[in-house]
Amino acid sequence: MFRAAIERMAPYTPGEQPRPGQRLIKLNTNENPYPPSPRVRRAILAEANAALRLYPPPRADAFVAAAARLYKFPRGMILAGNGSDELLAMLFRAALGLGDRVAYAMPTYSLYDTLAEIQEARVVAIPLGDNYAPPLEALGREAANLTIVCSPNSPCGTLAPAAGLDALARKLAGRLLAIDEAYVDFAGSNALQLARRHRNVVVMRTLSKSYSLAGMRLGLLFAHPDIIESLLKVKDSYNLNRVAVAAGAAALDDSAWMRRNVERVIHTRTEAAMRLRAMGFTVPESASNFLLARLPGRDMAPVAAALRRRGILVRHFPKSVFRDALRISIGAPAEMRALFKALAPLVGDAAPGRIARGRRSD
Repeated sequence: MFRAAIERMAPYTPGEQPRPGQRLIKLNTNENPYPPSPRVRRAILAEANAALRLYPPPRADAFVAAAARLYKFPRGMILAGNGSDELLAMLFRAALGLGDRVAYAMPTYSLYDTLAEIQEARVVAIPLGDNYAPPLEALGREAANLTIVCSPNSPCGTLAPAAGLDALARKLAGRLLAIDEAYVDFAGSNALQLARRHRNVVVMRTLSKSYSLAGMRLGLLFAHPDIIESLLKVKDSYNLNRVAVAAGAAALDDSAWMRRNVERVIHTRTEAAMRLRAMGFTVPESASNFLLARLPGRDMAPVAAALRRRGILVRHFPKSVFRDALRISIGAPAEMRALFKALAPLVGDAAPGRIARGRRSD
């Protein structure tokens, strides 16, 4: 009943979501532990009491207008999506067909693989460099139809330098470069202005992480108007509902609230990284709201399962080169204390000398 490519492929596997009533500490899907701006709640209630019987604006006008004010971009260079995942899907649909090449680092956000399979595109996967560095020069040599750089990258949290992305955009002139900045509000710099500088650059953002709106599904894409017009051809007619549009606009209009929450997350991230390293983990510097904690050569599936039995969810990637790692979302301080209390006896034999003898898998 379906295309052979769809029959063959495995679906994207999201992190576990607790069932109603389950009491779990959720450190597996990089949500923000703090609530969104109070303005968001007020905007949702106001919209819910308004004209829900009517379709929403097809281009999420109020949300896009708020983004234009905040980021100082023309509205014609902004596209709103039902999360940045939908924006990625639009990009894959518009740019890739059977056999077209899409290039990105490996490991990275695994949804890229799923979207490529749907389009029957050919994936060019470039291994990360030393210290988890994004392989920007190697990606430039591939000259794929679409090149994607996740910055900060998931699951390791490393940030691609803006100068390197600028050089990559010039090298790929005439070919699309998409920069996925889902976590960039937790970093010290970003590449947003490259979307203004280069006609072939797309920069994507989400309100799921820094703005604490993962449940609302809100994303933004910034690009040259010609790219926006092409993506509109594959966009769903009314892809954002009225409540989401109102919530997104209110959140962006209170970016100061977001910055305060981000600073709290960064403070906890710093403390958590120090503690994990003291326990013997290898932890790369993270510019995101999560940490990759590795015990090289040791399969961390049993540790993830044991934490789950203790009521704590973390992310493990059994089919990745990071089988020896846990990706840990930064939670509230009390949640992190519970994590370390549960984790310590599970890795108590991971002395630095023993770790050093483990074989690296990347």
